[in-house]
Amino acid sequence: MPASNATSRFSDRVENYVRYRPGYPAEVIQALKAECGLAPSHVAADIASGTGIWTRMLLENGNPVFAVEPNAEMRQAGERLLAAFPKFTSVAGTAEATTLAEESVDLVTAAQAAHWFDRERARHEFVRILKPGGWLVLLWNERLTGSTEFLRDYEQLLLTYGTDYQDIRHEHTTDAVNEFFDPAPFQARVFEMRQEFDYAGIEGRLLSSSYAPGPEHPQHAPMLRELRRVFDANAVEGRATFEYKTRLYFGRLRQD
Repeated sequence: MPASNATSRFSDRVENYVRYRPGYPAEVIQALKAECGLAPSHVAADIASGTGIWTRMLLENGNPVFAVEPNAEMRQAGERLLAAFPKFTSVAGTAEATTLAEESVDLVTAAQAAHWFDRERARHEFVRILKPGGWLVLLWNERLTGSTEFLRDYEQLLLTYGTDYQDIRHEHTTDAVNEFFDPAPFQARVFEMRQEFDYAGIEGRLLSSSYAPGPEHPQHAPMLRELRRVFDANAVEGRATFEYKTRLYFGRLRQD
């Protein structure tokens, strides 16, 4: 996918992204503490930080974070939401050209984003900015598609109405993990997570997705009619639930 498209495709859905996108389980931070020795003194570069969902968790752990985000609308949302954290630094940069200094960070992270990167160029940049012994952490929330009737119907809705959903489904996001780490070894962990919404939340969650046709698209209204039908058919006491597997990958790119 052209980098310009990957950068711009969320510009018109920032507020839904802020309100309805899932966070990450607290167990992810605990795993990084146990497996990578993550300490509050460690400086992180969060690449394609977006509105700062994952950045916030690192900041709450006490870490100084360079939040590197190329999309101006997403970056400004992150600046607004994370302004209270003195260790937060917003950076206009990309995975392939972060603008950060050589050997300046202890870990590089990318949450829900690495599948957009130019893998070879991004890996080269990560090696450049990492200190010796530094860690690369890749993280995705993988929405389950078949564990409940609601999730099966929702998946079918995306296959029917999503503009390029089949090109960026979850099986296409994590297949690049080997390329980011190779030849360095890496480890993987999986955690479970849920989001529960009323109809307004379900609609907002859908419209936060880059592949959901926007209001000007002819498929927008039919998609929302089908979403309403799916919700009404499956909701329990006015609520429906998204289930996720959070996939964490981590390894050292630079040896001591």
